[in-house]
Amino acid sequence: MAQLFHPASNTIAKVSIVGGVLGLPSLIGVGYAINMTYGYQVYKPIEQPVQFSHKHHVLDDGIDCRYCHTAVEKSTSAGMPDTHTCMSCHSQIWSDSPELAPVRASYISGQPINWNRVHDLPDFVYFNHSTHVNKGVGCETCHGRIDQAPLAMKVHTMSMQWCLDCHRHPEKFLRPKEAVWTMGWKPSDAGINPDTQKPFTQIELGRKLVKNYKIAHERYLTDCYTCHH
Repeated sequence: MAQLFHPASNTIAKVSIVGGVLGLPSLIGVGYAINMTYGYQVYKPIEQPVQFSHKHHVLDDGIDCRYCHTAVEKSTSAGMPDTHTCMSCHSQIWSDSPELAPVRASYISGQPINWNRVHDLPDFVYFNHSTHVNKGVGCETCHGRIDQAPLAMKVHTMSMQWCLDCHRHPEKFLRPKEAVWTMGWKPSDAGINPDTQKPFTQIELGRKLVKNYKIAHERYLTDCYTCHH
């Protein structure tokens, strides 16, 4: 009777089994890595209908973040300014600029400008701006020196691992609530630590603020449900 299987069949079968056993964890690892690095597009300016410059409006003109992002202290979303907010200034300043033609058209038609999101978290992530702002997380912590940015772009990965670093060690990032909007803020700006009689370090100040703001225990901050409910 003729041989049904090639002499190498046993070897091929063994290699296939070993490859499957080793390949599955590798596949899971790749999927995990993709999930943890979701949305990487750092330092890549996002094209917008109007090339709005935070540097000009914040650094040059001294406009506070909350003037445009009115909902940031009380809503999950920071909010985008409506065209009436833009035209409160630009009906008088640069009123004929070609660059502001989309703004004027939006104002006349009542149709909002379709801005392209810079920080576009996946749908399975829940993020609340007001919670972070009211717990002393500065705009700069997530958005970097947006006051120096001619064009808006991400400066942090916004990956799961990046968020978890803050949730595990909030003392490394917190600042006084009145300094949330201050760009270039330093822990020493908070004054002298009465315990050491020296300017505050970030960890010293952060630990005090964790208590003052009643920041939840790490176990809760890193619970899946906190961000994925």
